Amino acid sequence: MKKALLMLALVISFRSTAVLAQSFKLMRFDEDYGAFKNDTSAKLYDKVKYLALTKDRNVYLSLGGELRYEYAGKFDENWIAHQGYNYSFLQRYSLHSNLQIGKRLRVFAQLNSAIENGSKYGPAPVDEDKLNVQNLFIEGKLCDSDKQSLSLRVGRQELNYGTGRLISVREGTNARLYFTGAKAMYRSPNFTLDAFVMMADNVYPGVFDNKSTYKANLWGAYSSLIIPKGGNFDFYYLGVANADKEFEDGQAQEIRHTVATRYWRYGGGFIYNLEGAYQFGTFGTSRINAWTAAIDVGYVFNDMKGKPSINLRNDYISGDMRKGDGKLQTFNPLYPRGGYFGFNPLIGPVNLIDLHPYATISIAQGCMLQADVVYNWRYSVNDGLYRPSGNFNLPGSGSAKKYIGTTYLASADYQLSKFFSVSTGAQYFKTGPFIKDVVTPTANSWFFNTQITFKF
Repeated sequence: MKKALLMLALVISFRSTAVLAQSFKLMRFDEDYGAFKNDTSAKLYDKVKYLALTKDRNVYLSLGGELRYEYAGKFDENWIAHQGYNYSFLQRYSLHSNLQIGKRLRVFAQLNSAIENGSKYGPAPVDEDKLNVQNLFIEGKLCDSDKQSLSLRVGRQELNYGTGRLISVREGTNARLYFTGAKAMYRSPNFTLDAFVMMADNVYPGVFDNKSTYKANLWGAYSSLIIPKGGNFDFYYLGVANADKEFEDGQAQEIRHTVATRYWRYGGGFIYNLEGAYQFGTFGTSRINAWTAAIDVGYVFNDMKGKPSINLRNDYISGDMRKGDGKLQTFNPLYPRGGYFGFNPLIGPVNLIDLHPYATISIAQGCMLQADVVYNWRYSVNDGLYRPSGNFNLPGSGSAKKYIGTTYLASADYQLSKFFSVSTGAQYFKTGPFIKDVVTPTANSWFFNTQITFKF
């Protein structure tokens, strides 16, 4: 197996510049290898990416995959003193195929395997799903022209929108997130719109043992508008249904609606990302009235060596003001990207105020360094602390203190080639007055990891 991988890597490494210019996408079904149609060379990579099944080459199969290995170490990981050292060796294996039938029809399938070894507490839910069908859908283009297209996708599929604050595929965790349902997609040069109805599975760690809820857990619409020289706008609505959701206020059935907007610009010079969301609905017999506002601004010095950037992020995320009053102000982050507040965040985006300065610099081609400091407060002293997934963790009633603690992070990402990448990082969390009140005995925590990824 190792020899086969080495030979494949060597063949891939000598591909042409035109081929290497194509980058892999976060969602592998977004990649398009139609340009290989007229490349009839016998080189292995071309064959893998465009395996013609008909003489006219209009029907073809494209194959790809990923191998990812990660070692992660933790000291006193839940702020509890004397827990000591714990480690995990994480593995992710993925294989996918895209069957393209002409220009308007395709079938995409992907298998994923996420495995965890080593932890003395056993694998976390996001660390292990030994084998599952990650994507399996059929997609047809109802209309397709140079200026616009309309497509319908039905089946199991990954979702990822915006910065991943509310809907994310969870790339940072070992097991990625997926849904099953239908999505309609409209595309034009300056405007896109997705509308979808989805079911989430109950995920178990074994082989093909995940169970569908057979109920719509997530529905909504997400649009993006590009205004030339005026920035980019996202407008979206998301609805969720949870049969037994837990907050500090209690446990009950939740029907929640989110309306939100985002204004952003990336690239060189002044960059920004402004996002706000309001939530309403019902939680048992209570009414939901929650919100979040976020600002992320920075400047990229394009004319300086290494193109350094300085950035500042600030988030306000509402928490419940009074337990049992018939009103729930706790924000629900739905299906968030866990790494939004650090690559091993201990605090979720609920009942939170944070101030987050960070800086980046490229020290060599393909090598990026980043340093962060995150200051964390509770928004409401009457609400508790939540996990990165948004699930309830620690009650807040045991302390009137607001300050949770400070996170210090340093990371490095190195893209060795198109196919190989390495990342490593370290994180130190210094506990604040709130943690010291509710966790006894209290300890500051450490985390470090190294991750190696191969994609083809």
